[in-house]
Amino acid sequence: MAVLVDDLAQKRMTRDRVRSDLSAEVFDDLTAVETLWRGIETDPGVLATPYQRFDWVSAFLEGSFGADRERLGQALRVVVLREASGAVRLILPLLRQRERGVMVARVVGATHANFHMPLFASRSAAATSGEEIVEALRVAGAEAGIDAYILGHQPRFWDGAVNPLAIRGEPSPSDAYGLLLGPDVETTVKRVFSADARKKLRAKEKKLAEAVGPVGFRVAQDAAEAASFLGAFYRHKASRFAALGILDPYAAEPVRRFLAEAAGAKESVFDRRSIEICALVGNEDGRVYAVFAGAVDAVRYSGMMTAFDQDPALARFSLGEILLQHLVRYQAAQGRRAFDLGVGEARYKASICDETIELRQVAIPVSLSGWLVVAQAQCLFRLKRRIKRSPTLFGLVNALRRRAAS
Repeated sequence: MAVLVDDLAQKRMTRDRVRSDLSAEVFDDLTAVETLWRGIETDPGVLATPYQRFDWVSAFLEGSFGADRERLGQALRVVVLREASGAVRLILPLLRQRERGVMVARVVGATHANFHMPLFASRSAAATSGEEIVEALRVAGAEAGIDAYILGHQPRFWDGAVNPLAIRGEPSPSDAYGLLLGPDVETTVKRVFSADARKKLRAKEKKLAEAVGPVGFRVAQDAAEAASFLGAFYRHKASRFAALGILDPYAAEPVRRFLAEAAGAKESVFDRRSIEICALVGNEDGRVYAVFAGAVDAVRYSGMMTAFDQDPALARFSLGEILLQHLVRYQAAQGRRAFDLGVGEARYKASICDETIELRQVAIPVSLSGWLVVAQAQCLFRLKRRIKRSPTLFGLVNALRRRAAS
């Protein structure tokens, strides 16, 4: 307890030395900030991830809250920080939730968002000191009834710029993995996939066609196709989780509402889709063999989820790897500059990615009770990191999860 009191005293002294020139506005209605938000995210100078696009956030909220606007209004808080001139520095969409009597705010997106960075209006806005942003968030939090911010998955760097919020964070249990796409499609594919890998995948794709008929790469072009690919994804994932003895998180209705909205699986929202969904599909029978979906903006594709047919007779064809090679080629052809496969370690990520996107977990106390929440959260961050970075401990935890699920 003495250590905690001393730590609090030191942090209060630091706060006394920091005086932010930023002012904050807090909104509980998404439509009230839509015009401002869309204007900033379409500016060529914006620094943001695809998960802070207005349409992605809106789709997530639609899935999570549906028609319950009262509950949404109680939970949602969009913080807009402005400089003295009135120009916007950043937008941070949050959801409040009471946890053990303490009001905690987290970035909209939960585990479906690989990155929880604020939307910075420009690179110069991202050059604001982390301490100044934190102090402004504390002031905004006190006005918005927030006791603590828990801001996970903050990249240390994004598109070559420093994320000021990440400076004060704890290392995340896992990092994310990505690669840069070049302007020449063939050069990019050759850099990402070795000559030997390309040769093996061509051979496997040829044998797959011999076994099941011609197969092609498709990106959903309308709502019906998006719905079809999502349906196949759910079937493949359910089969995979059942085999592992793990509960299927994609079976939950709020998750399916969100993905249908974000992927444009309804005609009314297809033009506003923020998730791009593609598949490896039989040309003759329309059978979907593998699915990949990711959040997109003008310059980046960020992988969110993937699944492939669990038929044992198809295992030797490496369906997921065939689809991934087509996907990288397609994204480079679209002119996107960056491609990532999200948070978490996996062999297929290590095989093609040349960039480790270091992540930080940031916790900011606002009230006295918030200080205790932050202390607990930081201990949990460290414990999770120790488990994830230890093959023995991670294997034990997974075994316990499977036993609990069964």
